[in-house]
Amino acid sequence: MTLELTAQDKSMLDGEQGPSAAAAMKILVAFSKAIGARSLLDISGAHIDGCLYHGKAGLDFVERLVEGGGRVQVQTTLNVGSFDLIHPGMVKMPAAEEVPARRLMKAHLELGCQATFTCAPYQTRFRPESGQQIAWGESNAIVFANSVIGARTNRYGDFIDLCCAMTGRAPAWGLHLSENRRGRILFELDVPDPEPSDSLFVGVGLIIGQASSDRIPVIAGLPQPRDEDQLKALGAAAATAGAVALFHAVGITPEAGTLDQAFQGMAPEETIRISRSDIDHALARLSGVPDGAPLAAVSLGTPHFSHEEWMRLLPLLREAAPGRGIPIYVNTGRATLARLQEEGALDGMEAFGLIPVADTCTYVTSILKRLDGVVMTNSGKWAHYAPGNIGVTVAFAEMRDCIRSAAVGHVLRSGT
Repeated sequence: MTLELTAQDKSMLDGEQGPSAAAAMKILVAFSKAIGARSLLDISGAHIDGCLYHGKAGLDFVERLVEGGGRVQVQTTLNVGSFDLIHPGMVKMPAAEEVPARRLMKAHLELGCQATFTCAPYQTRFRPESGQQIAWGESNAIVFANSVIGARTNRYGDFIDLCCAMTGRAPAWGLHLSENRRGRILFELDVPDPEPSDSLFVGVGLIIGQASSDRIPVIAGLPQPRDEDQLKALGAAAATAGAVALFHAVGITPEAGTLDQAFQGMAPEETIRISRSDIDHALARLSGVPDGAPLAAVSLGTPHFSHEEWMRLLPLLREAAPGRGIPIYVNTGRATLARLQEEGALDGMEAFGLIPVADTCTYVTSILKRLDGVVMTNSGKWAHYAPGNIGVTVAFAEMRDCIRSAAVGHVLRSGT
């Protein structure tokens, strides 16, 4: 299959716009041919997932682009790095790792990327609009952009997302094209819940992630969410448990006003019913920690806490008044943190054990003071990854229960 290139594409490829643009276009062309794309399309923005330091190869790649005078061609945000540049003393990292980790974050800025360092770029002023073509990395951001906003991106991994940003182009393939965004598998939710909990959305996300494979899921019967943070939790869980990059929730998400619209007039390939027991089972697999287990810490904000979530958390802290020395880490974007500080919303909250974390996340870098006890979280993604990443034992619960547990010093769930 032939890949059609414009005169501008060929100009980049031939090195007429500098060695870095040529390198990025060469990689993008090779990738596009490998996946069978017929052409490239313009993008309006990108989100780069390569700021997390995994080794010298990643740094060398970005450094080479910097040395070649490279600059991103579209508005480009950055995912979390390995270091909290706002609170540097919090990270426990040997100098041999800290230096390249910091350098990798800085090198992306030298390419003209925005210093967002958040896994939730949709919470920033760089949020795309429905229908816009973008090239995003970071699994939760991808599924949120496609599903909740209605923007269009494939699941782009490290280096390809940056090549798209450097060229302003992406392959016209996959979820960029309308015909590939139709639902394929139907999940019928039968869970009466007039005030749906956050954990309901996490549970639904886990189930559709595990069962959908590479098919786009459509959810019928999902309760109207309290806010987009519940859809964020659903998407993050689905992308963590599987490879979901787009879901449709009938009557809720922008491309699923009706069941027929979600399936683009076609019939689902398979229908799966989800009951309350199915959700309870999915959530139970996130942790086997019993109530009463001693608590070492609480970690919230994976994906990063929004301003709205902070406004729900802070009254809970004042109400429960945890003060037993159990730290409550909250991962959040630096833009959200700056807004909270300007509002004075965090004044005095350290007395309750609150520790804001910016630019990174507690499951990808060494921040937690103790790893020898149970850590509670309301995040399906954190509960899934943290045991393997940092070796902690996790208890999953609603945010209110996480704060109540911090106040009493042990795991305490609703009804206990």
